[in-house]
Amino acid sequence: MVDLLHKVGRKMGMQTFTRDLDDANYVAVQNFSEENRANGFLKRITDFVIAGTTLIFLLPIIIPLAIAVRLSDGGPALFKQRRIGRDGKEFNCYKFRSMVIDADLRLQKLLKEDPRARQEWQATQKLEKDPRITPFGQFLRKSSLDELPQLINILKGEMSIVGPRPIVRNEVEKYGDYFPYYCQVRPGLTGLWQVSGRSDTSYGERVKLDVQYVSAWSYVSDIKIMAMTIPAVLMSDGAR
Repeated sequence: MVDLLHKVGRKMGMQTFTRDLDDANYVAVQNFSEENRANGFLKRITDFVIAGTTLIFLLPIIIPLAIAVRLSDGGPALFKQRRIGRDGKEFNCYKFRSMVIDADLRLQKLLKEDPRARQEWQATQKLEKDPRITPFGQFLRKSSLDELPQLINILKGEMSIVGPRPIVRNEVEKYGDYFPYYCQVRPGLTGLWQVSGRSDTSYGERVKLDVQYVSAWSYVSDIKIMAMTIPAVLMSDGAR
C-alpha cells in the first residue's frame, strides 16, 4: 500500500516520505503543519456556515422526511450510532433511520445462517441485498437524504463537510497501520470515497482514498470534492 501511495503522490504532486514507526512503514502526514493551521480554521468556518445555512434552507424537507420515517413503522425518525471521530474520540452520529427497528438482531441472525452474507459483510461492512432496510429507507439511502441529520454533527464540531466517512469501532482493524491517518481529521459528510464510486469500491480502496485525502489535504481540495459531490449524489453513484 505504501508503494501505491507513493505512485499516487507523485502523480498528484503530493509531498510524501516514509519513516519507521513501531516497525511499520508510514507515509508521513505533512499537511497539518503550522503553515496550514489558517486553512484548518477556514475549513471549520466553512463547515459551520454551510451546515447552518443548509439546515435552515432544508427544514421544509427535513421535517416531512422525519414524519414519514416515523409513520412508516412507528419507530423513531432518527438513528444514532457511536462512531469514531478526530483523535479517536467517539461521538453519536445521526441519521434518518432507514432500517427496521430490530435491525441488529436481524443482522446477527442473517450472518449466522448465511455464509455468503457473512463473507460479504466481513469484506465491505455492507450487504448488497440488505433485508434490514425498509422500502422508504431504501429511497433515503439511494438519495443520500438519510445523512442530512449529520449537519447537526457538523455544527457541533464532531464532523466536517469533507473528510473520511465516520467508522464504527469494529472497522478500525480494517485500517490497520493507517488508522492514525483517519484520526488526523474530522470525519466528513462527503469525501473522496463518496465521489469515487462509494459502495462500488472495496474497503481497501476506501482506506487508500482516506489516506490520500489526509496526505494531500488543502482547502482547495475540499472545495473540489464538494463540487464533485453534487453530480455524484444526483446520479446516486455507488449508493446503497
